[in-house]
Parts: sequence; structure tokens; C-alpha cells
Amino acid sequence: MSEVASVPVLRKWVVAGRPWALPASTMPVLFGTSLAVVVGGASFHLGRFLMAFLGMVVLHTAANMLSDVFDYRRGLDRQVTPVSGAIVRGWLSAQQVFLGSIFLFGLGSLIGLLLVLWVGPVLLLIGSVGVAVGAFYSVLKLYALGDLAVFLNFGLLGSLGAWVVQTRTFAWIPVLWAIPMAMLVSAILHANNWRDIAIDREKRVRTVASLIGDHGALVYYGLLVFGPFAIDLAFIFLPRFLPHHFPAMPLTFLIVFLSFPKALSLWARARRRHAPRRPFDFIILDGATSQFNLFFGAFSTLAVWIEALAQAV
Repeated sequence: MSEVASVPVLRKWVVAGRPWALPASTMPVLFGTSLAVVVGGASFHLGRFLMAFLGMVVLHTAANMLSDVFDYRRGLDRQVTPVSGAIVRGWLSAQQVFLGSIFLFGLGSLIGLLLVLWVGPVLLLIGSVGVAVGAFYSVLKLYALGDLAVFLNFGLLGSLGAWVVQTRTFAWIPVLWAIPMAMLVSAILHANNWRDIAIDREKRVRTVASLIGDHGALVYYGLLVFGPFAIDLAFIFLPRFLPHHFPAMPLTFLIVFLSFPKALSLWARARRRHAPRRPFDFIILDGATSQFNLFFGAFSTLAVWIEALAQAV
């Protein structure tokens, strides 16, 4: 029996969907939902939340699979790494994964339409933009727009959509307060593109990393990893000294600094990219950045609920 044949079918498809990346898209849903209930004063609707969460998981998985298909067919992704998908491993064909992504895009869109019928048309525009960005992500990233795409989809739109699902209204708070997490999602993609600068240039694929070079990529990564802390501080303290046109972030958001040591660890990895302590330290920097995004997002969401508890007391 061949090695490929011995791999369970379910495992093949799970690997094809790259579930390790899902915190990047699901954390904004948790965050936006929490803001809607605590800051927006909405009643929590479990059914709507579960549908929004499932819809984001399905659409993100679809986008991951479609991206893998395009990368493989363009010759961008041919070497197996610890976070490689099923195509590169030879477990599934590009055609199989492509058809799977189309099915998931359809399923995710159906979930979104059901939510629109439940919530109202304000969600339709947000969802339509999100699906379009996800479907055309593989094209956008060829023109150095991949970072912006994930910044929007797995940061701002995810948080805003979750807010709208609970409140049925638009607001700027879930957009602006999600910027730090959106930056970290961009950092995940940038770490991946930074690793692949050489092959992207060879295949004439333009990413931010390939355009600014290795040193510029280091500086950019630092901004994406440390910038969220500065932005949170600005949102916490600046509104307290300005006219009250926009509410200040609660002081409880200072809890995100518990994740600062992880940011320092990532920065050390990035600086040692040419002489890593362990062979895969730089190769899997994107996965490590994804873990950091999970920590930062979890602390941000916890900050919202600590504030709710403080108000209740």
C-alpha cells in the first residue's frame, strides 16, 4: 500500500483546508460579537452567532483551498513544509481541491444569505465584499494586494459583520477596534510571503515582501507585530483627552500586553532568519505568528468581558 493511499480521506481534506489558519478569521467574529453585546448593548443571539462563525470557517477554508490550487498551478508551492496543504503532499489533486473550494464557497454564501434574511440587508454588502475578496484573493495577491485583502476580510469585515449580526446596525467601533488584530493577520501572510521572496520573484509574483526586499520585510514585520500595541494605547488614552466624539477603549485592553513577550520572541526569530536556532524557525514563522494572533485576539476579547463584569459590579 502506498503512503498516500494509507492516509485517511478525512485527514487529507482537513489538511487541504489548513485549519491552523482559522483563528485568523474566527477571532474577529468572537471579538465583534463581544463588542456588540457589551458595548453595543445587543442581546446575544446564539443561533446567529453560530451561523456567522460557521460561515466564516467555511469561507476561509474555501479561500485557503483555492489559493493552494492557484499557487500549485503557478509553480509557487511545490516543496513540502510542516504547514503544507494536501496538494503539495500529493494527497489530493489540484482539480479535487478546486472543486472542494467551489462547494465551500457555495455553502458559505448560502449561510450568508440565510443570515441576511434573518438580520437584514445591511449585512448583504459586508458579506458580498467579503466573499468577493476571498474568491479573488489568489488574483489580488499577485499584485501585492494580499495583505490588504486579509486585513479587510479577517479583521475589519469579520468584526463588523459579527457586530451587525447581533445588532442589525452599522457602527465604527468594531471596525476601528479590530485594526490591531487585522494587522496581525496581515503579519501572518507577510511572514509566509517573506519566506517565499525568491520563488515569488522568479515567478514574477508581486507581494509586499518581494517589492521591499529582505530588510524592508523585516521592518514591515516589526510594524505589523508591534504596531497593534501602539494602536491599542492610542485608542485607550487619546479619546480621553479629546472631545468625546468617539468612545475610548476600556483600560481593560491593557491586558493585551500579556502577549508582548510573544511578540518579542517572534521578532527575535525574524532577526535570526539567516541563522535560526532551529531549522524551521523562520520557515514556520507564519504559523508562529498565527499563534500570536490567537493570543492577542483572545486577550482583546477577554478585555471586553472583563469590562462588562466591572460595569456589572
